[in-house]
Amino acid sequence: MDAVRVALLREVLAGTEWLGATRRFAGVLRGSVVSHGGGLLLVGTAAYEPWHLAAHLVDEAAWSGTPELAPTLVRHGARPSDPAHLAVGLGRIEAARRGETLLVVTPEGDPPLLARVSDARRAGVTVLALGPGEGELTGLAHETLAVPDGSELDLDTVQHLVSAAAGEQAVPSPRGRRRLRDRLSRLAESLTAPPPAPW
Repeated sequence: MDAVRVALLREVLAGTEWLGATRRFAGVLRGSVVSHGGGLLLVGTAAYEPWHLAAHLVDEAAWSGTPELAPTLVRHGARPSDPAHLAVGLGRIEAARRGETLLVVTPEGDPPLLARVSDARRAGVTVLALGPGEGELTGLAHETLAVPDGSELDLDTVQHLVSAAAGEQAVPSPRGRRRLRDRLSRLAESLTAPPPAPW
């Protein structure tokens, strides 16, 4: 989902609790990684890997000038032969320490994963959860954004809203971090500008 579609989705959702909830959660996520500076780990389950969210957070990190938002995707079936960005296994959660943030995205509970998340929390890792909003994961998380089964939005759509909000809520820097509207305006200008003169 691109920035234009996210903007349209936000218009449709105006007046619902989803916009405020996703922005609050994104603010906690951004605040955690920026204030602690220890990096962001992103994990799902063996059946549900949030690689799409990882890609969007990488984009938002670049667009907002907030490199801390770019996550390390932790995978259940990672192999050493995988490309570097896909080769990080569950041992990375066990190695996580104070100052790091672990974002767990799952449509359901996963007991072996929950044991690792519990150990990471005891080691001082900030745990955030995006999922059904019930069960043991909610008790382990410092912050949870609940996406119950059967709600108006599915987990994938909520991930788009969270990633977009995480990037645009960045505090402006002297170079000027861009809000969504600014980015869209800049994109429109570049698409309608005449081609550069040949050199």
